[in-house]
Amino acid sequence: MKTLRLAAAAGMMMAIGLATGCGSTPNPGTREERAQTRMQSQAVIDDFKKKDPSMDRFFTTAEGYAIFPEVTSGALVVGGAHGNGEVFQRGRFIGYADVSQASIGAQVGGQKFAQIIFFQNEESLANFKAGTLEFDARATAIAASKGAAATADYSKGVAVFTLPQGGLMAQAAIGGQKFRFTPATASER
Repeated sequence: MKTLRLAAAAGMMMAIGLATGCGSTPNPGTREERAQTRMQSQAVIDDFKKKDPSMDRFFTTAEGYAIFPEVTSGALVVGGAHGNGEVFQRGRFIGYADVSQASIGAQVGGQKFAQIIFFQNEESLANFKAGTLEFDARATAIAASKGAAATADYSKGVAVFTLPQGGLMAQAAIGGQKFRFTPATASER
């Protein structure tokens, strides 16, 4: 019983740390961190397009998109996830974002995945930038695979794709995700 309580406490601390981003902000602090995020974002976009060439239609028609090159999740009864990324509007970089998620239930493990959220129109992008876009527990992401984007469509103004990068976890739901956006400075655009 004591072991179970310790495991639950460790899971809760991990979830709180991941869900709050361990004190990080959506805007990487140093020039090197910003350059690293830019390189990771571009590499992951290339990976998504390589994995599923039909995804190109979203890149060309969406009002914008947020790319999270590495979302890390962990769980031991209580779980959490966090990742930093970049936001683009009509193909132009406009700022930084982070994603956090907390969950509770029968879950154990850890994993990393990339995530991209396409915004169908100005309203859905504005909701994201204002911090009012939040996925509910029923939201689902489409795993990037050849041809998956060909039949995918927007739901409530967004389309979400994920690309597993490693680890093993009982589930990888996107429900309960919360986002923060920080606009880029004029010199970064």
